[in-house]
Amino acid sequence: MLPAVVKLCCGISYPHLRSMTGKQDDAQPVALNHTVKKKKKKKKPKQRDMKPSPTKDQLFSSYVQQGQDAMQKALDMLSKTEGWKTEITEVIFNGVEICSKVMAGTRKVFRLQVVLDADVDELYDILFVRVEEMHQWNPSIQQVKILQRVGPETIITHEVSAGTAGNLIGQRDFLSVRHSCRQRSCAYLGGAAIQLESLPPQTGFVRAEDGPTCIIIEALDEDSSRSRFTWLLNMDVKGWLPTSLVNQALPRAQLDFTRHLRRRLETLHRPPVSA
Repeated sequence: MLPAVVKLCCGISYPHLRSMTGKQDDAQPVALNHTVKKKKKKKKPKQRDMKPSPTKDQLFSSYVQQGQDAMQKALDMLSKTEGWKTEITEVIFNGVEICSKVMAGTRKVFRLQVVLDADVDELYDILFVRVEEMHQWNPSIQQVKILQRVGPETIITHEVSAGTAGNLIGQRDFLSVRHSCRQRSCAYLGGAAIQLESLPPQTGFVRAEDGPTCIIIEALDEDSSRSRFTWLLNMDVKGWLPTSLVNQALPRAQLDFTRHLRRRLETLHRPPVSA
């Protein structure tokens, strides 16, 4: 994520021919009636430097850096306010707005904005700390597994989407580094695709790639028990799908996710039924 060093040593000897007749003192040299051909020396292959395997600390530092870089790039995308085009607006659904923007080439990214009835800590807990529980409230997800915890702010996850009937894109799996950053009244969740030799693309799944992507959770000034939720979705679904279908499916997936998240919050906030 090492080539072996091969060392070749070649030795060539040249015999001295003598005729031994009688005593050793009387030995006379015999003229050679043929020429001894010198063998061509084989060229030694160039030795390549062997790179040492990265240590655990170096790997962890690399994962953290990738997560931080992904978050910064996603935040840079969101900071540029020009060029966004409205895709979906649902005023009835508490003001959900999804906009899109064409990035380099023809690829679109999607920005969802909504206000949720939950504070920053609760949303951070649901979406980052307890991310492995996502399949319990989001039917679009079959599984999210944390492969590695790289300190309190960075994790490596493997996610598998569900093969539901309404999934226009089809079942995909994702290998990602996720990074978080907490402030007093705000939380940032960023991420991007990552590659691991220990988990190559799986048979039966298309390995999609997300990122750089991020979620911003900000407490409302007038009511800290509610949060402004901004989600930048930036995904390459891979496979042979028409771009028009992908651009239709991704904002719908954002809308569905928000609906499921709201239902989850309603369930958590529901008072327990007294016996």
